[in-house]
Amino acid sequence: MKVLVVGSGGREHAIAWRLLQSAAVTQVFCIPGNGGTATLPNCRNVSLSVDDFEGILRFAQVQGVALTVVGHELPLALGIVDFFLAANAPIFGPTRAGAQIESSKSWAKELMHQAGIPTAMSAVFTDLNAALTYLGDRTLPIVIKADGLAGGKGVTIAHTQDEAQATLIQLFGGALGDAGSTVVIEEFLAGQELSILAVTDGQTIRPLLPAQDHKRLEDGDRGPNTGGMGAYAPSPLLTDSLMIRIEQEILQPAIATLRQRGIDYRGCLYAGLMITSDGTPYVIEFNCRFGDPETQTILPLLDTPLEQILLACTEQRLESLGALKWLPQCSVCVVAAAQGYPQKVETGHFITGIGKATEQGGLVFHAGTKLKNNSLVTHGGRVLGITCLAPTHKEAITRAYHALDNIYYEGMIFRKDIGHRALAPSTPETTALNSDPTPEDIGAQSALE
Repeated sequence: MKVLVVGSGGREHAIAWRLLQSAAVTQVFCIPGNGGTATLPNCRNVSLSVDDFEGILRFAQVQGVALTVVGHELPLALGIVDFFLAANAPIFGPTRAGAQIESSKSWAKELMHQAGIPTAMSAVFTDLNAALTYLGDRTLPIVIKADGLAGGKGVTIAHTQDEAQATLIQLFGGALGDAGSTVVIEEFLAGQELSILAVTDGQTIRPLLPAQDHKRLEDGDRGPNTGGMGAYAPSPLLTDSLMIRIEQEILQPAIATLRQRGIDYRGCLYAGLMITSDGTPYVIEFNCRFGDPETQTILPLLDTPLEQILLACTEQRLESLGALKWLPQCSVCVVAAAQGYPQKVETGHFITGIGKATEQGGLVFHAGTKLKNNSLVTHGGRVLGITCLAPTHKEAITRAYHALDNIYYEGMIFRKDIGHRALAPSTPETTALNSDPTPEDIGAQSALE
């Protein structure tokens, strides 16, 4: 079968790579893809925009694509799944109505309240003066979120009234366009972050292995927030009893409430959680697609063929597929970024050493790369993700950094402590709810994708 993947990041490279591990998948197309997918055997990049639904559908039909997989949230929010379903073309991902769980934070909050899902207390505003008045007696720090998709720039944790007021003035002043015309103000929750990605056919939901990522740019969970500087799986934070709570209190109620609203949600449901001091899992945000870099960490551990899972979701027969199978290994992904990330970065620097990294067992997933005259060059903020597997987290960390040592491009930056919590995992009880936030706590509630 032929599969089409929509997106251009490390997540999409990992999806394409995992699909091609199956003997049933003969070719993968990526729209638009990156330098890694361009050099992946039996994979081909296609120069189309992710919002060119007519062009994407036409290409899929002409090529005889059996399944389209949407990695990026923007086309989902714009309704690519609705467009494909109207043409009876199989596609993995929620409809535009379902994608509101990510594209509108206020809509997601309403759904969580209806479903009884634990989440931070919040209020929604469309007027600056009303929002400023509400701020008056709030406990600090406080979280301010643009309602819509903002390319990873829509979340601020304000530590002072002046910072909170300035953020609101910027949002309502049009700093993020329509994405900030509605604002969610939310209480700050402290604890440990946990990423639970699950697949669903609208009836049955199956969680993937739990992962934890590192949002902060610098070692020690310091510096500005990023889209993620690395991740590891499975997370030692997740106990069997906590997983039961997450399924019963979050995942299953979310799908059931979507059905009550007449939404047939088929795709990935990604719950970004905060595990607080009393062990309660709170939803910080829902996403309607696979996470990045969690996908680069989780999929290498998957033993069930990925296309079987995705097809079972689209055909609403996930329950009959049975339990998902996983390799008894640990996985660590270290992200290499460009100098200046997460702000403005230079691109076009030549990348060397990927072959040697691969020889040492590294799975090198490309994010911000492209082919230029048959050479790989940097083409974004997060450039590469180097993933390694091993029997223990400690060994996987060592292997990932040894593989990364072979790679070079001008201005390469990366954290040197990815996976440190897995080596000495702290319990949720170590951080109190609404306590003075540490850098890692702040990163947990201001996740950027």
